Amino acid sequence: MVYGASGAIGSAAVQLLKTVGARVTAVCDTANVELARQLGADRVVDYTTTDFTLDSQRYDAVFDAVGKSSFGRCRRLLKPRGTYLSSDLGPLSQNPFLALVTPMFPARKVKFPIQRMSGHRMVAHVRDLMAAGAFMPVVDRTYPLEEIVEAYRYVETGRKIGSVVITVEPAAA
Repeated sequence: MVYGASGAIGSAAVQLLKTVGARVTAVCDTANVELARQLGADRVVDYTTTDFTLDSQRYDAVFDAVGKSSFGRCRRLLKPRGTYLSSDLGPLSQNPFLALVTPMFPARKVKFPIQRMSGHRMVAHVRDLMAAGAFMPVVDRTYPLEEIVEAYRYVETGRKIGSVVITVEPAAA
């Protein structure tokens, strides 16, 4: 399950999970249900009409791509030995601590995402996926560098879809 499947991290997660053959349940709002399907989600939960934490299905992993939930709220969604991941530190910065403690117990665990692949290898991998048509960056809006304050304000609304890109023009010679 990917909570926040229409944001920058979530939209990438849905697509990357599909490239490794995962069955993906995406969680997003009504306006982005179709986008989640286009990104490859096998199932979509609209969090504006359904409390995703009450889902009857159980998952090998729940990834909170927006940092708006918690291990405590999502724990019941996990299969035995399932994993909760978040792109955020969590309430009271608990996720790094839980990532250290939960592996000592045989049940569900928390992992805090840490890049394992070198930056160059990761970029090359994503480039290859894009060339194969298996990954499509989702870009909501593009702003010139001079409008970075407006871009930031837009991102802060929490309503962006995918990424907001800042363009930088080369300096005049």
